[in-house]
Amino acid sequence: MQRTAVIWVIYSLTHSASMIGFAVFAQQFPSFLLSLFGGVVADRYDRYKILLVTQTASMIQAILLAALILTSHYVIWEILTLSAVLGIINAFDVPARQPMILELIENKDDLANAISLNSGMVNIARMVGPALSGIVLQKFGAGICFSLNAVSFIAVITSLLLMKFPKFNPPAVKKKITSELAEGFKYIRETPVISMIMLVLVSLSLFVLPYDTTEPIFAKVVYKGNATTYGYISSCVGLGAILGSLLLASVKKGTDLKAILIGSIVVLGTGLILFSRVSYLPLALPFAVIIGLGSLTPMSTCITIIQMETVTNMRGRVMSYMAMSFFGVLPIGSLLIGTISQKIGAPLTMFFQGIIALIIALVFFKLFKKGKIAQKEDGPSMAAEIIESEKIN
Repeated sequence: MQRTAVIWVIYSLTHSASMIGFAVFAQQFPSFLLSLFGGVVADRYDRYKILLVTQTASMIQAILLAALILTSHYVIWEILTLSAVLGIINAFDVPARQPMILELIENKDDLANAISLNSGMVNIARMVGPALSGIVLQKFGAGICFSLNAVSFIAVITSLLLMKFPKFNPPAVKKKITSELAEGFKYIRETPVISMIMLVLVSLSLFVLPYDTTEPIFAKVVYKGNATTYGYISSCVGLGAILGSLLLASVKKGTDLKAILIGSIVVLGTGLILFSRVSYLPLALPFAVIIGLGSLTPMSTCITIIQMETVTNMRGRVMSYMAMSFFGVLPIGSLLIGTISQKIGAPLTMFFQGIIALIIALVFFKLFKKGKIAQKEDGPSMAAEIIESEKIN
């Protein structure tokens, strides 16, 4: 609800596609700057306690944003500043939170299903939240949206307090942060499957995933609608993401996750192309579902592959590099897409994004196929061997 309301408020005040991109940039670029440091913190300290701190800080940020809007004394820079604060919080939240999923799973074969179900839970909120946000925005205003978000953190923090995790054992030797970061980068570089997945994330984040920058423009300009219209579009995308998560959660052991990754990118590209060509909202909404089906599945699949291929003591740092690949490039992509959309219009921009998605799928399909042959010749990677030994133990 907060994300939908922030974007809508900024677009309503400025009527600028470029400013939407800048708003996304303000929230996510701090995560890029600090995510590597957040990964080191996640490997050094108790991730459960880190998460309690970050979620409490997120609640405070939500309260401040709600108070700002409700008092009606706000300007763009204040909203952007609070968005940047949330980006700083996420830089420490994501590297600590993602590896905790693995700690909750006793049988590591269930990891892909667990991550998918977790994504499904998030995507249910992603479907319901924008629709609810659109209705509340139209009836009661942005202040109520932000207030509801602030109150929701009571449930988040309560849930965390009820969870039980294994006792944290701090590393015996703490190296310099630069040394730990260098070790993480070297590990990724020497593990081809992880570095390849990082390249997929960078490519999608720069050219394809910022499609949501154009959604409010479609709602207001193409479909002549309002905040409710924007909420319906975002909710249909969320519905597709739920379906994608459930499909990913149902995959059987031994399924080639790289094939699912490539297939989901093809689905995403197809959805973007079809959605961009339709100017009648009821006909466009099914294509929004297709976009959602292909948009979150690549991210969930990438996280699963990285988690399975990464050794335990490197997991926090590798996840921080993954977060950097996503949060670092996505805001730049949002600026790029917002600027292009301002020049050539949202429909044509989204159409080209769909074409680029199909090109990315083709390129990495060939690269993965080539890497598979090489792996057969060279034998299993060190990461795979360590994972197998962990399963046996």
